[in-house]
Amino acid sequence: MKQLRISGVRGLFLLLCIVGTTSAWSQTIYTPPAKKTPPPPKNLRVISEEPDGKGNIVRVIQYDQGYMRVTETTITPKALPVGSTAVHIEPEKMDKDSVMIVVEKAKKTVQVLYRKRLIRAYRATFGPNPEQNKVMEGDRCTPEGWFKITRVNPQSKFNKFLEISYPNDSALARFKRLKSAGVIPSSARIGGDIGFHGIWPGGDNMIELGVGWTDGCVALKNKDIEELFTIAGVGTKVYIKK
Repeated sequence: MKQLRISGVRGLFLLLCIVGTTSAWSQTIYTPPAKKTPPPPKNLRVISEEPDGKGNIVRVIQYDQGYMRVTETTITPKALPVGSTAVHIEPEKMDKDSVMIVVEKAKKTVQVLYRKRLIRAYRATFGPNPEQNKVMEGDRCTPEGWFKITRVNPQSKFNKFLEISYPNDSALARFKRLKSAGVIPSSARIGGDIGFHGIWPGGDNMIELGVGWTDGCVALKNKDIEELFTIAGVGTKVYIKK
């Protein structure tokens, strides 16, 4: 095998160029792109609001997001389940393995059960298409099925964050099946970083009005995510349904 021999000032200069070029190329290949977060909606206003005769409020809402003006129709339950906020709890004494979180996307609620008893219910909001199951990265949909909380972040940019175990085995199998069938692009990625979080200061009305602003996460009012953060923890079971 031939060996490359470099001598003299010119050879040293050539070697430095090769090393520098290789280093720069390697950094370009292996540095992942920064994940962009959509700008917070601004100038939120309700265009119309009326009951649908089924216990829900139907609203037409308009807001600005970046350079776009978005008009969205939301359906929000008038009230949360009776008694869900009246139960006295002592989170520090609770058995975390006996806590379960149930997310109902159609009702825009997050219900917390302790030993199969409803102890809390919170209003929630999702992405722009909450009725759809998550398929791939970038679709801004919330996944459905059984998960567990895998990581907690008390200093999230949206107050606090409870990450769920998406993608799990069933989500991976579904993703591969859809990719093989050509339903989604061959270059698609399954995505991740899905969970529960709060909202920017002063943004609670986005939750109350049911505006679909997230990238697929479940967003709660700040006081609610702060309470949920004390009740749930790593390993808590989560069930998300339409």
